[in-house]
Amino acid sequence: MKGSTISLMDIDEDRLNSVYRLAKRYSAEVKFDMTVLRTKNRREAIKDSDFVINTAMAGGHQYYEKMRAISEKNGYFRGINSVEWNMVSDYHTIWGYYQLKLAREIAEDVEELSPESWLLQLSNPVFELTTLIGRLFKIKLVGVCHGHMDYRDIVGSVGLREKEMEVESMGLNHTIWMTKFKNRQENAYPILREWVDKEYHSFYKGWLTTTRSNPLSVQMSPAMVDMYNEFGLVPIGDTVRSGSWKYHRNQRTKVRWYGALGGFDSAIGWKFYLDSEKRHMSSINNALENTKESLSNLFPSGISDEPVVPILNALANDVRGNYQVNVINNGIFDGIRDNVAVETPSVIDGKGIHRIGGRKLPKKVMNFSILPRIQRMEWALEAFTDGGKETLLEWLMADPRTRTNKQAERVVEELLSLKENKEMAKHFN
Repeated sequence: MKGSTISLMDIDEDRLNSVYRLAKRYSAEVKFDMTVLRTKNRREAIKDSDFVINTAMAGGHQYYEKMRAISEKNGYFRGINSVEWNMVSDYHTIWGYYQLKLAREIAEDVEELSPESWLLQLSNPVFELTTLIGRLFKIKLVGVCHGHMDYRDIVGSVGLREKEMEVESMGLNHTIWMTKFKNRQENAYPILREWVDKEYHSFYKGWLTTTRSNPLSVQMSPAMVDMYNEFGLVPIGDTVRSGSWKYHRNQRTKVRWYGALGGFDSAIGWKFYLDSEKRHMSSINNALENTKESLSNLFPSGISDEPVVPILNALANDVRGNYQVNVINNGIFDGIRDNVAVETPSVIDGKGIHRIGGRKLPKKVMNFSILPRIQRMEWALEAFTDGGKETLLEWLMADPRTRTNKQAERVVEELLSLKENKEMAKHFN
């Protein structure tokens, strides 16, 4: 990316200025040749670009926490968005009206102002947003998520060496399963099976200790082992955080499956995450105020583990490589409609993304994980595109936490009555 122009865009001036100062300072420290611009005008940022990266979260976490509180008051533990195979706390679908609208508007701008640009969709919900944009627009689109890299926790725990491994996971974003696990070109699933049967119990004691102070790592949790035993494949990354209501009925259930604090998506774990984000931002701002302090303590020089820059490098500079991305199916997976976004390993080079077809997942994974998740996505997109309060109520009728029609009607009314949801209320009413 040497010589690139980076245009930073946000509607919040303070946040925009902080990131702008950070980019300028850091690029100067590592002597990296790039031009950094800032603007509050999205169309100005997008016009004539080669790549557009969407990391925006409409409304921010506090807006969604308000809606979660209303949901819980009405009997919906962790919010109405928490449903089978979608328990991740900032993966908002049915109440993500503004998030879906924003992503659609960004795609419209790309199609009009920069039709040859690649749009990288990073903000959640990647599954819904990639599917929506892929259905509505003829643009070059890829959804990117780093959750698949959590397989390294398994490799390290079992005692294997990452550089000797060949690993693939596939499915839907936040619902992916490890379909290939090879060590020195040999199937390593038997090694994992033996480790789980003989060593996991003792490993769990040490893992449990770490969750008492940090609930964020759940790849090696009992929930992962239980899903592996049930489905025959290992769930990877955010898939472990989801699963059925078996793992999420209440805080006690979460503690059983995800450790002392109940994992990432318990009330305690999620507060830990939000507080850690605040602390991280505070550290950045403090470093920016101290012009003599090097930013390398916060951001070590060299490439990170995030896949975005390598993907840009592959597309811009024809550096061929294998990457896991979210793309419209178009024949990749058997049993999934072509207009649904899937997460799959793909080859990327200067000519684009080359899908590897003929993918299959076991029948049980399809029937109890993939297809129910697709149905929830379709309900959410129908609610967004068609409106109508009935779509929200029908969503809640399928929820095991719904005891009466009045309960569902009450929570919908309270959510739509929030002043922040005036536009959303008009859409659904």
